[in-house]
Amino acid sequence: MKTKAQILDETGVRRALMRIAHEIVEKNKGTDGVCLIGIKRRGEPLAEIIRENIAKIEGVDVPCGVIDITYYRDDLSKISESPVLNENSLPFEVGGKRVVIVDDVLYTGRTARAAIEAIFRLGRPESIQLTVLIDRGHRELPIRADYVGKNIPTSHSESIRVMIPPYDDKTCVMLCENDN
Repeated sequence: MKTKAQILDETGVRRALMRIAHEIVEKNKGTDGVCLIGIKRRGEPLAEIIRENIAKIEGVDVPCGVIDITYYRDDLSKISESPVLNENSLPFEVGGKRVVIVDDVLYTGRTARAAIEAIFRLGRPESIQLTVLIDRGHRELPIRADYVGKNIPTSHSESIRVMIPPYDDKTCVMLCENDN
């Protein structure tokens, strides 16, 4: 994978996540009943940053957890014959809550669909909202994000790489050319 351009630097990522935190509070008229669920891997630290931003804005610590969608993916057989399932870390019930799913990139919509299915297995939330740092288009399912850090139109030969600790040594978003 060859890097074509840096789309967001660390300051841009932080600014986008702060704006998203403000939008979540505004749309939900506060934080009552709101909880954040990061999709395992990079959605996890993004959800935590949004939680910290909401605490700065509202002085309230909204519940924040992590969900592993591996079992709910529709391409499970392509991933592995026996996928490793990680435990969900949700220190709260989703029933009756306004759940805000957090992920790094929205592409086909299949990851978001799997997350919604996984959440419904845990309870019946009042609503589910979707937050993504990057929306790159090319939907295969009728899924849209409620909160978007940045829209980046891409071709199918391109990909978006979100880099964020603890998985990476820096914070940024890169546009890459896929190897053919």
